[in-house]
Amino acid sequence: MPASDPPLYRRIRSFVLREGRLTKGQQQALDTLFPRFGVSLAQGRLDLDALFGRSPDDPAAKILEIGFGNGASLAKMAVQHPENDYFGIEVHRPGVGNLLLQIEELGLKNIRVSHDDAIDVLQQQIPEQALDAVYLFFPDPWHKRRHHKRRIVQPDFAQLIRSRLKPGGIFHMATDWRHYAEHMMKIMSAAEGFENNAGAGCYTPRPEYRPLTKFEQRGQRLGHGVWDLIFRRT
Repeated sequence: MPASDPPLYRRIRSFVLREGRLTKGQQQALDTLFPRFGVSLAQGRLDLDALFGRSPDDPAAKILEIGFGNGASLAKMAVQHPENDYFGIEVHRPGVGNLLLQIEELGLKNIRVSHDDAIDVLQQQIPEQALDAVYLFFPDPWHKRRHHKRRIVQPDFAQLIRSRLKPGGIFHMATDWRHYAEHMMKIMSAAEGFENNAGAGCYTPRPEYRPLTKFEQRGQRLGHGVWDLIFRRT
């Protein structure tokens, strides 16, 4: 690993696999489509242009989404922004299978998928300064105080993200838990090498590129808040 990489650290995992039952279609997608669109840790360090079949004359912004859920938002972004390449990570296989089905149905060519731990993928596979953006939308808030150590947004994680972003690249987070939003703001405001796009201590209105999820729409009807934070690598 290059000397400038953040050190490997022993970590508490930010997720628990609560894998639901795979549908027949999801299992078939994992069997037949993952070999085409999937990425495994065994592939080692990646050449992202080669991964997406891009040439030097056909550049594209490289965007990583951590924890894409059922893949609906990621697929929508890929449809709306064919000029971008999207690398999605999700540990739950039903979600991966569901996204693979959408990739096939929509004929998408600008998505690649991993179902490994995001920390492992970032440390072992993503080159330094390779990403234009990292998205982390609605991660598990681990709302009980004794579980706060499981939250993925921590100082070491921020520096790992920083090392993989190009200068000027963005780290965009969103959560519907106020206390987690405050936690993210505290960690990122103190993180070396980042600045808040909205100004110190300020949240960002939802950008148009982040799709409004059904869950989020329901929350808005019930008066629940959503907080977006966008920090730029300086």
